[in-house]
Amino acid sequence: MNKQAVLQALSHVQEPDLKKDLVSLNMIRDLEINGNQVSFTVVLTTPACPLKEKIREDCQEAIWAVFPQAQIQINMQAEVTSILKASNLPGIKNIVAIASGKGGVGKSTVTANLAVALAQTGARVGVIDADIFGPSMPVMFGVEYKKPLVQEIQGKQYIVPVEQYGVKLISMGFLAPAESAVVWRGPMASKALLQFLNDVYWGELDYLLIDLPPGTSDIHLTMAQAMPLTGVVIVTTPQKVALADAQKGLMMFRQGSINIPILGIVENMAYFTPAELPQNKYYIFGRDGGKVLAERYGVPFLGEIPLVQGIREAGDIGRPVIAQGEEESLTYQAFQALAENLARQIAIRNALQENATAQI
Repeated sequence: MNKQAVLQALSHVQEPDLKKDLVSLNMIRDLEINGNQVSFTVVLTTPACPLKEKIREDCQEAIWAVFPQAQIQINMQAEVTSILKASNLPGIKNIVAIASGKGGVGKSTVTANLAVALAQTGARVGVIDADIFGPSMPVMFGVEYKKPLVQEIQGKQYIVPVEQYGVKLISMGFLAPAESAVVWRGPMASKALLQFLNDVYWGELDYLLIDLPPGTSDIHLTMAQAMPLTGVVIVTTPQKVALADAQKGLMMFRQGSINIPILGIVENMAYFTPAELPQNKYYIFGRDGGKVLAERYGVPFLGEIPLVQGIREAGDIGRPVIAQGEEESLTYQAFQALAENLARQIAIRNALQENATAQI
């Protein structure tokens, strides 16, 4: 048994999403052999990879097929991939906009829980609350009374984001009194969004989520044209009216002048499950509307989130339900699966874009 033989065996193990073998993807690192003992590291494309155990098992089976007596130790690490080339944002690997066609579909709730779920996997996560006129992230994270600091870094004054539950946050809610209305024209709101991106010291981030206001406005156009987005997530409910607006939002990002990839659709309030009947599902707002929309436009369906009273209560007390650690709960598992599916789609998108660039 030698390194070349082991690598040859591992070259038959495919990364399930990228459809290439681990060796050619340079995912096998630090290979060491001592007698019949072999150890190496598999570097995943995201710490939220839902297929890490399958990859581990496939590696073991591939080596045992050639060396049945081998004792195998596999370390799993992650390096989040990136295709962003923004010189002014060197530390941010992926920027993902969370959008909805209409208000009231729970977009901010999804964003908050998604951010915490990604952070719990070990990813470095930030959130921009881009709803300038109705910011909600400070309340949802329980930091509505905190104020971000200003710090000079490399000769420039930066706003330092507030941190909570492992997530870095910036919001107009930190900068304007909660009881005051922000009365701005569209260009002023768009400028504020750009300042949140460029004048905040984000440091190193794997994922920066942008919680957009509902609709299709100046802020959406500014973001699409001025930010190097990895892609967009569309949040909807099964309702017909919500789906119609979500469809408009999806088509806006697909316009030729914008042309931002749709990473997937999330169906929020998909069904109601009462606490005393956890096995029952009541489809109050309709059924499978998000799935049908995803199939119609050929985009991934990232998951469905149930309508559960605890999600609303968690947002009101400033502790997202995913941060409460109830791993057996339906909502915890739903948001965890959503985070894994989104991270997976980002990795696939980055790999496809990288291959396309290499072929030009």
